[in-house]
Amino acid sequence: MDQLPKRPANYVPLSPVGFLPRANAVYGDRLSVVYGRVRFTWSQTYRRCRRLASALLALGVRRGDVVSVLAPNVPAMYEMHFAVPMAGAVLNTINTRLDANAVATILRHSEAKLLFVDYDYVRLAGDAIRLLADAGGPVPLVAVIDDLDAPTGVRLGELEYEGLVAHGDPDADLPPLADEWDAVTLNYTSGTTSAPKGVVYSHRGAYLSTTSLLLQWGVGTEPVYLWTLPMFHCNGWTFTWGMAARGGVNVCIRDARPADIYRAIARHRVTHMCCAPVVFSILLEVEGDANKQQLDAPVHVLTGGAPPPAALLERVERIGFRVTHAYGLTEATGPALACEWRDQWDRLPLPERARLKARQGVSVLSLADADVKNADTMQSVPRDGKTVGEIVLRGSSVMKGYLNNLKANEEAFKGGWFLTGDVGVVHQDGYIEIKDRSKDVIISGGENICSKEVEEVLFRHPAVADAAVVAMPHPRWGETPCAFVVARDKAARVSEDDVLAFCSKRMARFMVPKKVVVVEALPRNGLGKVEKVKLREVARKLAPMVKAQKPKGKTTTTTTTVGGRRDEQPVAHIMAVSRSRL
Repeated sequence: MDQLPKRPANYVPLSPVGFLPRANAVYGDRLSVVYGRVRFTWSQTYRRCRRLASALLALGVRRGDVVSVLAPNVPAMYEMHFAVPMAGAVLNTINTRLDANAVATILRHSEAKLLFVDYDYVRLAGDAIRLLADAGGPVPLVAVIDDLDAPTGVRLGELEYEGLVAHGDPDADLPPLADEWDAVTLNYTSGTTSAPKGVVYSHRGAYLSTTSLLLQWGVGTEPVYLWTLPMFHCNGWTFTWGMAARGGVNVCIRDARPADIYRAIARHRVTHMCCAPVVFSILLEVEGDANKQQLDAPVHVLTGGAPPPAALLERVERIGFRVTHAYGLTEATGPALACEWRDQWDRLPLPERARLKARQGVSVLSLADADVKNADTMQSVPRDGKTVGEIVLRGSSVMKGYLNNLKANEEAFKGGWFLTGDVGVVHQDGYIEIKDRSKDVIISGGENICSKEVEEVLFRHPAVADAAVVAMPHPRWGETPCAFVVARDKAARVSEDDVLAFCSKRMARFMVPKKVVVVEALPRNGLGKVEKVKLREVARKLAPMVKAQKPKGKTTTTTTTVGGRRDEQPVAHIMAVSRSRL
C-alpha cells in the first residue's frame, strides 16, 4: 500500500475553479449568465474568464497577489470568481455598503494590487484611494466595470473591465494550481461585534463547501439561480462556483428590490435563490398584490445570516417559497449547518413545520463534525434542547485563518475546534439550534436570557413586523431585556402595554422586556444583520428610567428611527413613553 505514490493521473488539487472548464465542455451551449438584455453561454463565460486571467497576468498580477472588487451582482463580479484564481491570485470581494474609510482599511490590510470598481461606486472608490494616498501607503491599480447592458462611460483612471477582457488571450498559458491549500479568496467579516477580520479560504475548502451545499440543498442540473444574495457575502455562499458545477443559469440583478425579484422569478422561471431573512420581510411588505399571490412554481430558498423567526418562515412558505434554513459564518466558507428536512415532518401543521425549519440543523458534508460545548471545559452539552453552549466546528471548509492576525487565530482555534462565538443547544434528534451570539446573551439576576427566544415571541405579535432585543443595565438585576419593535404597517398601532402583556402570557417573568421602544426601522449592516451595538447604546441611555416612577395615565406610542433613514428623536422623548417594569 505504501508503494503507491500520488501521480498526476490520480491526484489533482481540488479547486472550485475546475467547475468552469467542465461547464464549457459539458454545458457549453447552455445559458450561463443573464443580466438585463445581456446573455452569455458557458462557452462564452469560459473564454471571457480566460481572457481576463491573461490580462491580469499582463498587468503583473502574480501568485498570491490580492485582486479586490467593489461591485454588485453583475456579470463581471461573477466572472472574477474564476478569472482571478485562474491567474493564481486571490479574490477579495468588498461589501458595497461600506464607507470610504472601511474600504480603504480593507485595501490597506489586504495589500490589494488591483481594484475593480463598478461604475456606480466610483466615487466611493475614489474617496478610499485618496485616503490611502494621503496616508502615504501603496495605492492599487484601478479598473472600472461599466454597465454591460447600458454603458455609462464613467471612468477612474485608464483601465476598464471590458477592455481588459477584449485584449486578453483566451489561449494563453495560465499557471496551474500547485497546492489545494493555496488561498483562493479573502473575505472580511461583517464586524457586528468587533473590528472586521480578513478570512482566507483555500481552494480545497471552497471546493468541498461548494459540492457539499449542492448535495444537501438537492440542487439538480440546469437550475435557474437568482442572485439576491450579494456575491461579496462569502463568495455568494460558494454558489458562484456551484452554478458552474450544475450548468445553471445565473440571473444577475443589481439591486434586490422586491419588484425586481418578483419580476425576475416570473420572467426567468427562477428555481433557486439565497437570502438573509430580512429579504423575506421586504418581500412580504410589498404594496399591492404581488405578495398576496401564490408563485407560479415553487422557488427553493436557502436562508441564513441571522436566525429567522418561525412566524416569518410560516408566512413566506404560504406564498410558495420552499425554505431551507442554514447557519454559517464567514470563517466556515458560508453555511456550516443545514436543517435537513425529514419526510415525516410534512404531515405536521404549518406552524410546527416552521418551528422545526427555524432550527439550524446538522453539519454540512464538508465538516468532520459540529457540536455544542461548554466553552470552559470543552465538554459536549446534553441533547436536551435546553442546555446552552458554544457552537464549535471542525473540518476542511473551515477557513485557513485570519490574515495577519495571530492573536485572533489563537483565540478562534482551541482543542482541535473552531469556536464560532455563537450560543446554541442540541435537541434530542441531534439538530442544533442557535440561541444567540455569546456577546448578546443577557444575564439578568444570574439567569441567562437568549435574546432570540424573546424575539421569537415578539414576532408572533400580529402588529410587529421586526424586532430585536438587547441588554439594558439594571441597578438590581445587572441586566434586563430591552425590546425594539417595528410596526407591521402604518395602520398597525403598537403600544408598549400591549406588547408587554403579550410577552407576559408567553414567557417566564424574568424574560419579559423591561422596556419596549417602537422604532421605524432597525439598524442593519451591509449583510442585513441587526446592529445590536447601536441598539445597546440607546438602551444604556434608557437605563435611568428603571428608577423612575411609573407614569400616570394612558401609555402613548412613539415612532423613531435607530440608525435608519430619519433623524433619531431625542432619547429623553423615547424615555418619556417607555415604561419601567420592575
